[in-house]
Order: sequence, then structure tokens, then C-alpha cells
Amino acid sequence: MYIEFVGGDTTEYTVQKLAELAGISTRTLRYYDEFGILKPARINSSGYRIYGRAEVDLLQQILFYRELGLSLERIKAIMTEPSFDGAKALREHHDKLLEKRHQLDLLIANVEQTLAHQEGRMTMSDAEKFEGFKQKLVDDNEKKYGQEIREKYGDSTVDQSNKKLKGMTEEQYAAIQKLEEEMFETLVQAMEQGDPASVLAQKSADLHRQWLSFYWDSYSKEAHAGVAQMYVDDERFTKYYDKRSPGLAAFLRDAVHVYTGTK
Repeated sequence: MYIEFVGGDTTEYTVQKLAELAGISTRTLRYYDEFGILKPARINSSGYRIYGRAEVDLLQQILFYRELGLSLERIKAIMTEPSFDGAKALREHHDKLLEKRHQLDLLIANVEQTLAHQEGRMTMSDAEKFEGFKQKLVDDNEKKYGQEIREKYGDSTVDQSNKKLKGMTEEQYAAIQKLEEEMFETLVQAMEQGDPASVLAQKSADLHRQWLSFYWDSYSKEAHAGVAQMYVDDERFTKYYDKRSPGLAAFLRDAVHVYTGTK
């Protein structure tokens, strides 16, 4: 059962009606209430949760954030901030959705070109076959780490790195993946020895330098040490390395500090 109340310029919804409007389950709305991210405007005399326009707008924001892959914990933290600006958030949603559309457009164009190539209607270089995938990789990296990296190293450095990645041939991209895997294998073996100054640990640090050099225009010991420190300071990078072996990010940092002589 649901009731919709309309009076003047206000509209109110019960759980069932709002769930139907938003295309989600009533269970989801009840969970959002229990989680504290979307409370009803009031409870009526019959015990129904009643939602108004403000709650409808909040639900829209929540669903936008969910579509962008954010956890409920992160969404709650964002939306309960005193400085939260709904209009600004909508503009950010719009920008991110345009980015996603750009990614999809590239992949669709790539598929269409590949079909035309296979059917003999056009020729396609090896680099073109992977253009959409490399662009998606760049866009994904920007989404995950872009803000932190740009703040630390500047827009010019990051843009140049992205340009190098997008310009890689299939062979170069395969080579960098192979190098990264060799670096990880060597690093895990070195960590088992427990000495960041060991021959194996220093080989790992050098392999890491080679891997970074695929993306960087120029190398510096200070920047290398800074990146290694960031792997420890930023939990997302730490998780990426430590999934191979707990403590791997910190061990790499220590090995790079020895390698660069910065500590």
C-alpha cells in the first residue's frame, strides 16, 4: 500500500511510492534510513515513513554517487559534511558522467573500427586497436589517484605521463607489464630476506626505477623516493602492493630510500 500526498507545491511519498519512483527496493530505502544516510521527513500517525522533496533530492544524490562506484560510508561522509553543496555535487556528477560517456564512446568507436578492419573496409594499425583501452586506463587512474598525484607533481607532469601511456605501442605496453611483474617477484623474494639494502632489494628498486621511466620524461632520485613514500602514505597504493605480500609497500619504500640515498 502506498499513499502520495499532494498539497500546494509539496509532494510526499511513502516508502513504497518513493521506491517505485526511484526504481529501487523498499528494503534499500529502509536500509538507508537505518544506516543514517536518508531519514524520512516524518513518521505519520499510521506508522508510515513519509518522504518530502528534500529527501527525494538527497536520494537522487545518493544514487548518483552509487552509480559512480562510491561506498555508502564515503557517500555518508560527503553528504553530512557541513560544507556539502548539492548544486556543486550535481555539477561534479555531470562532469564525471561525461567522462564515462567519453570512455564508452572511445570503446564503441574502437569496436566499430575493428569490425570495419576485419571486414576489409578499412585498415587499422596495432596502436589503434588498443587506443580505447589505454584511454580507459588513463581515465581510471585519474579517477582513483588523479587529484593526489596532480597536487604532488603538478598538472604538466601528469599530463605528460598520460600522453606517454596513450602513445605506447602494444609491444611497449606488454613490456611494461612484464617489467612490473618482474619487479614484484623480485621484491617479494627480497622482503623474505628482510634487508632493504640487499642485492635483491636494490635490484627491485632499480626495476621500479625502470618501470617509472616508462611514464616519466626525466628521472630524479628525489621524485623516485617521493613516489615510494606515497605508496605507504596513501592506503590505496599500500593496498595495491600489500595484496602481493603484507608490508610490501613499506619494504619497497625502504629499498628505494637506500637506492636513492635519500634516507
